Amino acid sequence: MRSIMIFAAIMIALGTFMAQVADRMTPALANTAPRKAAIVEAPTTPVPSGLRTLSIPRDSRGHFETEGRIEGQRIGFMVDTGASVIALNETSAARFGLRPSRGDYKASVATANGNVRAAPTRLAMVDIGGIVVRDVDAIVLPDEALSENLLGLSFLSKLKRFEYANGKLVLEQ
Repeated sequence: MRSIMIFAAIMIALGTFMAQVADRMTPALANTAPRKAAIVEAPTTPVPSGLRTLSIPRDSRGHFETEGRIEGQRIGFMVDTGASVIALNETSAARFGLRPSRGDYKASVATANGNVRAAPTRLAMVDIGGIVVRDVDAIVLPDEALSENLLGLSFLSKLKRFEYANGKLVLEQ
């Protein structure tokens, strides 16, 4: 009988130890499991998250296309994490009053089609689905050099996070 009691105590201790090791190995899974105590207990002080999140589904080409606003004008973007700044074609830029002169095309930009002259600018505000970023660097490219406007890192890097998850691009501010 004494041997059985010692064996049971060892098994309980081993089980507890293994459960602790498993919790340390999979913290993400442990945190995502719903807990009844969290559902039953109400927080003592409400804490608003204040986060704005936008999920952009992948289109049939595998790209992430979204619509935004610059100076109140609607504008379509393709999200491009490889672009260092927002890139606009001349036609789109002209819709909200941005018309660079020939002398403004001072920057040289390497594209898939070779080097192109671009006009650097700064946008006062860019709104993508309620996510607003102010004072954003951008460039204007000739229409023949850029068919789609690109939402680049000058916007994305000012967010709390952006990530690809479950077939969608998630932006969070």
